[in-house]
Amino acid sequence: MDDLVSTDWLVENLSSADLVVLDASLHMAGVGRDARAEYEQRHIPGARFFDIEFLSDHDAASPHMLPSAENFAQGMEALGVSATDRIVVYDQSALRTSARAWFMLHHFGATQVAILDGGLAKWIAEGRPTESGQPLDRKARFDAVGRPGEVVDKQQIQRGLGIPLVDARGRPRFEGTEPDPRTGVAPGHVPGSRNIPYASVYNEDGTFKRGEALRQVFAEAGVDPERPFVASCGSGVTANSLIFAARLLGNRDARLYDGSWSEWGADPHTAKAVGPA
Repeated sequence: MDDLVSTDWLVENLSSADLVVLDASLHMAGVGRDARAEYEQRHIPGARFFDIEFLSDHDAASPHMLPSAENFAQGMEALGVSATDRIVVYDQSALRTSARAWFMLHHFGATQVAILDGGLAKWIAEGRPTESGQPLDRKARFDAVGRPGEVVDKQQIQRGLGIPLVDARGRPRFEGTEPDPRTGVAPGHVPGSRNIPYASVYNEDGTFKRGEALRQVFAEAGVDPERPFVASCGSGVTANSLIFAARLLGNRDARLYDGSWSEWGADPHTAKAVGPA
């Protein structure tokens, strides 16, 4: 199974016993949308709700931090997802949160994970079937072990990794001309980091850019998408769109700063920069 699958592919494989479809929608606080309620009202037939907020470390000071491998495994088994399943994730979110679910599943040991190109919006626009309610229970086993080297922390960023740090936030927040939406988090960015707004790796219809068009997005920020880099954002969610986009270009060594700006910007002792990169 490819990392990115089409709606046509999903239609052809939707009834396969080893295929699990996950709705990984998540919305910013304050936009008035309830991702779980929307899922229950309408989703791809058989899809299960991958709750990014629930599947996070609730003891961490920063939001959406990765949970322990044990807690992730328990969450997946309760959801009916095995590490050996073929897993397709999608969303209907402006944050393109299926990339975060893809990263989490892959990081903790799922062997075949793909993103549905264009998500639920494309599926609905094409007149594909949907359903409401909850799916049937499904037995599952998920032996989770975090893949080493894929996640970096604040101390590693401070020491310097020798590879680019790429920030996926929109340019106003990166440059500090727009305040951070989180209380107590300073504006700006990590000194020396580059800026590739996550939205720039997508086409207007929500599908991923491919080939030369995608390479150009990275090139404009001075980043080689085939070389190692660390992706960051506001809270470790939209950064995963850059990691996945680089994977489409062959990169298998893009890493995640999970604490991202919500951690760095809240620390009064970290260096901060404003203005263009």
